[in-house]
Amino acid sequence: MAAATGMIMLAALAILTPSARGLDRADFPPGFLFGVATSAYQIEGAYLEDGKGLSNWDVFTHTQPRRIKDGRNGDIADDHYHRYMEDVEIIHSLGVNSYRFSISWARILPRGQLGGVNSAGIAFYDRLITALLQKGIEPFVTLHHFDMPQELETRYGSWLGAGIREEFGYYADVCFKAFGDRVRFWTTFNEPNMFAKFAYMLGNYPPARCSPPFGTCNSGNSRREPYVAAHNMLLSHAAAVENYKKNYQATQGGSIGIVIAMKWYELLTNCTEDILAVRRALSFEVNWFLDPIFFGDYPREMCEMLSSNLPKFTSEEKRLLRKNNADFIGLNHYTSIYAKDCISSPCDLETYEGNALVQAVGERDGVTIGKPVRTASTY
Repeated sequence: MAAATGMIMLAALAILTPSARGLDRADFPPGFLFGVATSAYQIEGAYLEDGKGLSNWDVFTHTQPRRIKDGRNGDIADDHYHRYMEDVEIIHSLGVNSYRFSISWARILPRGQLGGVNSAGIAFYDRLITALLQKGIEPFVTLHHFDMPQELETRYGSWLGAGIREEFGYYADVCFKAFGDRVRFWTTFNEPNMFAKFAYMLGNYPPARCSPPFGTCNSGNSRREPYVAAHNMLLSHAAAVENYKKNYQATQGGSIGIVIAMKWYELLTNCTEDILAVRRALSFEVNWFLDPIFFGDYPREMCEMLSSNLPKFTSEEKRLLRKNNADFIGLNHYTSIYAKDCISSPCDLETYEGNALVQAVGERDGVTIGKPVRTASTY
């Protein structure tokens, strides 16, 4: 059996099957792109082949298997590295016309800037992109989907050290040069808002940093570090966009954006406290990244609540962000949930929404907000 291409393919099947959803292509504009999506670590395997360096997820899954639900790793995964042609055939058979995949940073630059470019890694993605285009499938390339060379995580604490910005800029430039003649859609970061919380607040993703009450890790500060990491990702995004627009966009004809994870928050009650809780929850979820990208600074609610734990942008950084925001924004919407205020009444704050002083609640008056769904993910 050829490698799977991710659970999003299932969603695409549901959309494209009229009997399942009552929809067909005629319901959408002619230029509308239907697609599937994956991430490198979840599907590629070949974790030490053809010059690839160890990634943070390679090390994380081998050294902290208890943090993975079933203790497995991505050493082989779906074996996409060897079976990508079969996967392209599967994608083509679905009738979709776009495919969003991420590049393994450690396959391109095994040691970051210090080690040079891995030509075998470039060749692999060249072959994949060519195969997609031959089937009429538009490649959407994501530069960062949670994984990076382990050496950079060791050196910078992943996204905690400001030096990672230059590393990401170099990596992005290598990819623009190598693939930009055929790639028209670039995503700098996939779900950086969710990644920052899971890696630096809850400690579930590498580098697995957190502090009580959010989790028990060897080190970390759940009140501050998610925002330091996000700050560096935002400035890395802006610098990569500036480089692309200045040096590549005119000749390559592509566009560049960012993809944000999104929960939608509904009122648990109609009281003023819960109305404000919804606003805080959304500020700490989506506006956390989109406000700096479009307006040059963090949401007011975050500035007031986090105080010195929230890094400050310089005037020049604000200019960089506003000038080089994004050509498009992607939203990965997984769920909606009720928001309960935790300022006026005590509640559980050891959660994803805890720093916003909000508790997410799945039901109201004994009725769940929606039908439960099952998901499958390595992350």
